[in-house]
Amino acid sequence: MVNQPAKLPAGRQPQLRVMPMPSDVNPNGDIFGGWVMSQVDIAGSIAAQLRTGGAVATVAVNSFLFKQPISVGDVVSFYAEIVKVGRTSITLSVEVFAQRRAHDVLTVKVTEAVLTYVAIDAGGCKREIPAQ
Repeated sequence: MVNQPAKLPAGRQPQLRVMPMPSDVNPNGDIFGGWVMSQVDIAGSIAAQLRTGGAVATVAVNSFLFKQPISVGDVVSFYAEIVKVGRTSITLSVEVFAQRRAHDVLTVKVTEAVLTYVAIDAGGCKREIPAQ
């Protein structure tokens, strides 16, 4: 399953694009899972903030699946999509793709996750999400 080709989501822009560095590797030489989880949370929170019109806090990581390893030098793109909007919470799915090899680029889906955020006010208390 390693290096199984995939296509980037058509017609959508990533919430985040990054290139992991040597300081981000685990003892096996792949990018550390905690680094990936952190970037997924950042990408999800960007989309959640845009939809809720303000600050959010992560309240749940509903699911997280590592499909393929990420390597130093991969260009990693994070695509977030709203799954559900509640009164004060929002759930998003985040798909992660790595583009490998500068020439003859290979795109692979490396991670997928579902996270839930709660909209918060300046005092850190829950607030209602505006209707769209």
